[in-house]
Amino acid sequence: MSYLNNIQVFVRVVELGNLSAAGRDQRVSPAVASNRIKELEAHLGVRLFNRTTRKLTPTEHGHLFYSGAKKILEAVDEAEAAVATSTSNPKGTIRVTAPLGIGRRLIASGIPEFRDLYPDIEVRLRLSDHNVDIMTESIDIAFRLGVIEDSNLRMRGIMECERVLCAAPSYLDKHGEPASPDALIDEGHACLLLRFPGSREYFWVLRTADGPEKFNVGGPYDSDDGDVLTDWALAGRGIVNKPRFEVEAHLRSGALRAVLTHTPPVPAQFAALYPHKNFQDPKVRFFIDFMAERCQRMIRDALPG
Repeated sequence: MSYLNNIQVFVRVVELGNLSAAGRDQRVSPAVASNRIKELEAHLGVRLFNRTTRKLTPTEHGHLFYSGAKKILEAVDEAEAAVATSTSNPKGTIRVTAPLGIGRRLIASGIPEFRDLYPDIEVRLRLSDHNVDIMTESIDIAFRLGVIEDSNLRMRGIMECERVLCAAPSYLDKHGEPASPDALIDEGHACLLLRFPGSREYFWVLRTADGPEKFNVGGPYDSDDGDVLTDWALAGRGIVNKPRFEVEAHLRSGALRAVLTHTPPVPAQFAALYPHKNFQDPKVRFFIDFMAERCQRMIRDALPG
């Protein structure tokens, strides 16, 4: 098992670029991770990495060994999945990522309940409103909300989520309520945008009489955290485009007010993405099934009617 652990650390060092990150991923100290790489190099009789003060880059031998090492780990995963399928008692670790908002509200809160059902499955959750690279980060399941375009991944649709444009009454009293989507731009409304490299909210897509239309809105506030945008909207700083279930309580209380209800944003697709190789892995299947049912129930409970 020690040799397999060394291979696991090696693969994660290649993928993450440094010992500290690989150690955290494998839940060992940087010193232990370093020793495992040294043991592997001694066993193979070659140097696997070129070392600098900040980064480890694979040598030619390292690149060659990485290809085979990935296949070894995938073969072990497949073998364990086959045994788990036959015993209906899945074991092992799954790495999960989700946007901050739904991750906090829907996914994280359900993990303890999931582990009560499957105590031998360890869940490592990473929350980020950035689109995490599933393959590079060795993610097993990625929950996404929005436009889903990862064609190289399998997708389990969970539900379509209504979106709403809304703002605090204090903002609307001061700046007026936009009468049309064009007014968002023409009247210079402060549109609160979720922005980071590669994000798609440099524009909003609204449903008009002519069909979905893209509007290049702008404003003085943007963030890579969707909950920050909600906080700014509540503080009267602008108009936000949010999944309705995330702001329904604020709409009911009057802290936020829906605008442009006749031309609402297009719904967001809520889905779970996972690599093709995980299709038969019962850990992945059980987690997605559990979370899909739970999220559907919680979202419906949050909405009126």
